[in-house]
Amino acid sequence: MAASRITRDVFGTLPDGRKVERIVLRGEGGFEARIITHGAVLQALIAPGANGSHDDVVLGHDAFAGYLAERKFLGATVGRYANRIAKGKFSLDGETVQLPVNNGPNALHGGLDGFDRKLWEIAEIDEGAAPAVTLTYVSPHGEENYPGRLDVRLTYRITGPAELSLTMEARTDRPTIVNLTNHSFFNLEGATSGTPILDHKLTVAAEHFLAIDPTAIPLPEPPRRVAGTPFDFREARAVGARIRESDLQLQSGRGYDHTYCLGRDGQLAFAARLEAPRSGRVMELFTDQPGLQVYSGNYLDGTISGKGGKLIRQSDAMCLEPHVWPDAPNRPDFPSPRLAPGEVYRHHTVYRFSVRSP
Repeated sequence: MAASRITRDVFGTLPDGRKVERIVLRGEGGFEARIITHGAVLQALIAPGANGSHDDVVLGHDAFAGYLAERKFLGATVGRYANRIAKGKFSLDGETVQLPVNNGPNALHGGLDGFDRKLWEIAEIDEGAAPAVTLTYVSPHGEENYPGRLDVRLTYRITGPAELSLTMEARTDRPTIVNLTNHSFFNLEGATSGTPILDHKLTVAAEHFLAIDPTAIPLPEPPRRVAGTPFDFREARAVGARIRESDLQLQSGRGYDHTYCLGRDGQLAFAARLEAPRSGRVMELFTDQPGLQVYSGNYLDGTISGKGGKLIRQSDAMCLEPHVWPDAPNRPDFPSPRLAPGEVYRHHTVYRFSVRSP
């Protein structure tokens, strides 16, 4: 009998007694995605490397206690609004909405108690040729002061030999804003390798990026061209090649923590490639979102330990987060995050892995 492509077990328990489940999706050749229902977190992603090796390539924790103790967004589903909203304030249909601020003067990643801290429900499990799990969460009207009930449906699916697809949908009963993403921290040498990602080669299919102020809010200007700046990754370049240059934008982000403008029209297309020199792992990211946040792990400061008991330090991993641009509710010149009743918010991202000779 063939081994099951999906297994399901209890990963931990919340203080109120509710169980946090883990679902393991298996592809081919040892490729594996492990998802937990708390925060709809991608807890582990096992990818093949050179010489037959297999490693977990996302930061996180071996036990649930680590996720409960510290809110670091490791592998989490982020919402209701990923990234930042200036001063936590925006206007919607003539009404001013004030969100809790939780990142200096701004609202970040859904506020004080975002989707990454919620227990999601398992709605469906598909044990077919493309194994999948679908999780749901209902955000009530007024949660974190966001208007409208939001019904969210998220599916993780193995869609190729070493390919993980993430699709998200959301519906509302009154006008609101929505911007969801996955916040995985990638290190293609392995989550416990102890190797920084500064020598990973990065390619980003974008001609422009958003310059930011010192609180990481986009400046009141059009997107800047990447040409001639340390932000030019149109051709593969080591993440650390120019990260320490004397550049005001690198100072504002303490490294890379910027949105690249992908110019999507809702169609899935190539956005970025990350390549690890030692393991030979390559990850290509495809998305239908208009922006890609490139974050080089600048605020990882060694205050928490992750998998294998290793401290998580600066540049131990990087995030590639597809989503709508930050502060878009306050910028009519940006792609709109508005969702009205009868409309469907959609997000589709694919992570495709391969191996080249290191």
